[in-house]
Amino acid sequence: MSLLSLLKTPEHLSAQIAHGAQSTSKDHDNGGSADGQFQTGDFSVDEYRPIKVICIGAGFSGIVAGIRYMPSRVPNLDLKIYEKADGIGGTWYANRYPGLACDIPSHCTQWSSFYAPGPEILAYMRRVAEKYKLSKYIRLQHELTHARWNETSGKWELRIRRPRVPRNVDNRLDGIMKTIGTSPISNTPANDIFEEFEDTADILFLGTGALSRWSWPDIDGLKNFKGRLIHSAQWDVSDGTWEDSAKDWCDKIVGVVGLGSSAIQIVPALQPKVKKIINLVRGKTWISSSFSESKLSELLSRESGTTNYIFTDADRERFKDPDYYKYFRHELESDLNASILGFQPHSARNSEMQKTVAAALKATMLSKLADKPEIAEYIVPSFDADFETTPIQRITETGIEFVDGRHTELDVLVCATGFDTTFRLPFGVIGRHGRDLRKRWEPHASAYLSIAVDDFPNMFMATGPNSFVNSGSLLVIIERQVDYAVAATLKLQRERLKSIEVKLEAITDYEAYIKAYFTN
Repeated sequence: MSLLSLLKTPEHLSAQIAHGAQSTSKDHDNGGSADGQFQTGDFSVDEYRPIKVICIGAGFSGIVAGIRYMPSRVPNLDLKIYEKADGIGGTWYANRYPGLACDIPSHCTQWSSFYAPGPEILAYMRRVAEKYKLSKYIRLQHELTHARWNETSGKWELRIRRPRVPRNVDNRLDGIMKTIGTSPISNTPANDIFEEFEDTADILFLGTGALSRWSWPDIDGLKNFKGRLIHSAQWDVSDGTWEDSAKDWCDKIVGVVGLGSSAIQIVPALQPKVKKIINLVRGKTWISSSFSESKLSELLSRESGTTNYIFTDADRERFKDPDYYKYFRHELESDLNASILGFQPHSARNSEMQKTVAAALKATMLSKLADKPEIAEYIVPSFDADFETTPIQRITETGIEFVDGRHTELDVLVCATGFDTTFRLPFGVIGRHGRDLRKRWEPHASAYLSIAVDDFPNMFMATGPNSFVNSGSLLVIIERQVDYAVAATLKLQRERLKSIEVKLEAITDYEAYIKAYFTN
């Protein structure tokens, strides 16, 4: 049986494709013709054309993509997942520092505690990858260095870098070692340590995440340190735990730079393991009590003030009652939502809510630092903030001079460092007409539904611009984003389309919707 196919214009197709996507077909051998006339395609109605998908990253986004893109779900598929690290897990593989835990609580009792510990999350990701047998698709120590869209072939041309001699890899996934070093080598020169090869894909899926581009603080002389220099996002635990890595530190004096989420977890966890710990801080911050602390202590009949609650065997036994477990979940969910909604207006300067929240946070911090009032005196903020949009002309010895001639005196000038969340990708992505994605995303990044960008056909992403939520799990969003990419892939196969691409108009409308929704 043959399929009667019509070569349609992008305008025609855009009216038939949901969510503002347009598609083009130049596959004249499979149902279209150059002059736009009817032509019988030489394939059956239920025959999906062969398609190759390459996913970049094997964190949560890559694992979800691996599951959703499995050949049992998407027919006639060739799937590869390139991961630059030595093991799967993405952010949760790289970040294995002392005290690491998810900062969003979970009522799921598979975790040992209310705030799931980092090692348990990584172990969960490994179990999921093993359950779905993803190891045969994953290439560890393979890093994308460049991607370019080829208009003629309708494919993405990729350059991948890997070590000439594979490093020790995390082989806790059965068979994953077998995936190292199996791709053909091109003649592209690299160096004595790395080699590069080329690969092509019909679909390019970016699952690189927003917390994969960490940086060292800009401190003069940092590279001259002769002791052990560690970044929290690259804590080497080898095959053990962070406790194993620090077991010989009992006579060490350790300095920790920073007062962000990582430092707040590292300092109390590492302090009992070392001779002395010094937290090097130059800014101020608000530190709240744990989410739903009072509600959880009430539900579990525990003493309040605990930073994390461990689920006991008795708790789990009680949770076997579905009615009680439902009640427990709903009580926590209601309390969490109420607290999040209560914090929403706090950014309105001088509002009653801002004053109330500030007073509550200050009281919490003072109570926890009762034995160290000098620390509380330093880190508790007393902000008097102005919103200044005038461009800076230059920094002077005593402050800032603006382009309009005004000068503002300063005692301290703080430049924040940390993860680069601006979507400046560490590799080049060149779309139609030679358009560079990094330039396309200047001065700010935008994408339709945080998934697709105009002039970059057959390319999708997870956790793209405007993905992140104020509260709750990001995994639900990642799953929906991957599902969108899979649906687009199936359309390409089913209709024998060469490419599918979002319209700029759709992105503009989506951006306007976001701005209107978050007006306040």
